[in-house]
Amino acid sequence: MKKFADLNLCIQTENLEQFEKTIEKASWLGYKAIGVPLPPKISKGKIMQLKEIAKKYSVDLASRVNLTPINPSELLRNLRKLRRKFEIVAVKCNSKAVSRQAAKDRRVDLVYFPNEVKKRFFDEAEAELASHALAALEIEIMQIPTLPKVQRIRLLSRLRNEIEIAKKYNVPVVLSSGTSNPTLMRKPREIAALAILFDMPIEMALKAVSETPFSILKRNREKLSPNFVAPGLKIVKRGKDCPNA
Repeated sequence: MKKFADLNLCIQTENLEQFEKTIEKASWLGYKAIGVPLPPKISKGKIMQLKEIAKKYSVDLASRVNLTPINPSELLRNLRKLRRKFEIVAVKCNSKAVSRQAAKDRRVDLVYFPNEVKKRFFDEAEAELASHALAALEIEIMQIPTLPKVQRIRLLSRLRNEIEIAKKYNVPVVLSSGTSNPTLMRKPREIAALAILFDMPIEMALKAVSETPFSILKRNREKLSPNFVAPGLKIVKRGKDCPNA
């Protein structure tokens, strides 16, 4: 049986009662993991509190930070400060320079773009950079129905092109809700079905709400583990025979 994840559910964390209700709904819809964008300065204690609430509903809460740098230098500074604090690092690319830097930096998990077609910089050059790093293309699918008709039509056309480029360069794609409105939350298979609007094959769409997000989460949690040494290398035992461990 597939496990499903929404890596970008924009829940307000100040109101814990509302937070819990939204997590409960996510569990009812069939999600086993939820990524919630959090403030960069959030404390570890607050993150653990939110995780415990989600755990009550058998939901694995992934801490996420959304970076919106104005230039590559700011992006690099933020990555140095925040990479080891959050399980998912996503970059909103508002310029081509930021987009290129994010695509080639192995500390970036997800790149996503504004809904304005002119500000979407996911082209073949971007995809080639991402294919040699770890970044996946994220599409916030539940924002599409809320757009004005003309803007929605243009965005769908652009997304068709981006999906073809992603397939050509084997860039992973993640479908997320990207919504802060609980009434726009949908079941994972409904999210995948909506991707048909921009000609995303259903098998690829289902992978984008299941295997791909879980692989990102697993990879990053291994890296954040105190036993992580390097990719493919970790400490499996500590003892008296390893005095320097």
